[in-house]
Amino acid sequence: MAEETVTGTSMSLLDDNPPDPLKGPGDSLPPAGETSEPSSAEFATPLAGDPISYVAVHPEAAHPRNSHLPEDLRIPWSWVHLIVFGLFFVVTQFAIGTVVIGYYSVYRHLSQRQIKQLLESDPKLLVSTSTLTLALIFLFLYVTLSVLRDLPFWRTLGWKKLKSDPIAGKGKPWMYFLSGCGLSLFVAIASARVKEAEHAPIQEFFKSRNGAMLLMAMAVFVAPLAEETIFRGYLYPVIARTISAVAHFFGMEFSLAIRTGVASSILVTGILFGLMHGPQLGENWALVSLLMLVGVIFTFARARSGTVLASFFLHLGYNSMIALTSIIATRGFTRMPPHP
Repeated sequence: MAEETVTGTSMSLLDDNPPDPLKGPGDSLPPAGETSEPSSAEFATPLAGDPISYVAVHPEAAHPRNSHLPEDLRIPWSWVHLIVFGLFFVVTQFAIGTVVIGYYSVYRHLSQRQIKQLLESDPKLLVSTSTLTLALIFLFLYVTLSVLRDLPFWRTLGWKKLKSDPIAGKGKPWMYFLSGCGLSLFVAIASARVKEAEHAPIQEFFKSRNGAMLLMAMAVFVAPLAEETIFRGYLYPVIARTISAVAHFFGMEFSLAIRTGVASSILVTGILFGLMHGPQLGENWALVSLLMLVGVIFTFARARSGTVLASFFLHLGYNSMIALTSIIATRGFTRMPPHP
């Protein structure tokens, strides 16, 4: 029975219409008067032993039947879309940087060094470029996932209702929010003895009241929504499915391949989350490592609950606690910390 189950699963992954052993050769011939045209798949033979080429020709291998997948991994995009997304992000960063450099060099007559310092020290410019980047990413996702495919935007990206559980308040938004607050305090204690990097861009925000308020507003009202949509809504499921498909291609049992893909994606997205904040922290690897751990916890909550709402409330609680402690420490941003 086990052998039959595995065989059946493999066939559903690799071929939508497996051959029927009960049919003879003539049963598959088209009716009289009709011609049979070869499908595109017949002309695109994958390289032997190459999982990437195989998945390109047989997309169903990368996207197994939805009934076999956890609900939160049933997504309409693949690794091809992920590559296009990455290229779009690189082009966007290059375009924004070119416009900023061109403006300040032509109209403000600043040198390259002065522009570089400005990009690292001007809170308004940092917030503006970051917000513009996030807005363009959301536009890309909205057009490619919602407009072109006629799908609900938020639900497609994993924003679903939390499934309540009467045991220990699991699934309640306030539980995730308070857990995020506690995680923020843990990270603050763990990083208390870490030596801060010199001239970290994030320190520039605390040189003025307006800069600190801009940072806190960004951290509470923008970052949780945007970052969770990108990392936990978009990246997590496609990385999990791609790794699962490759693992299954190399002979791993289907359910184990899914668990491997999920665990790997939790780790990968957590690492990417920490690395994204690296430049803001002056490449302080001790702090970056802590944020990688935070990212792993956020993604784990999303994977366990099956919805981005869980990691969103965790993230919101985490950043809200940072904002609250900053307001208290600076007495409402009226007493900013000394700086050289």
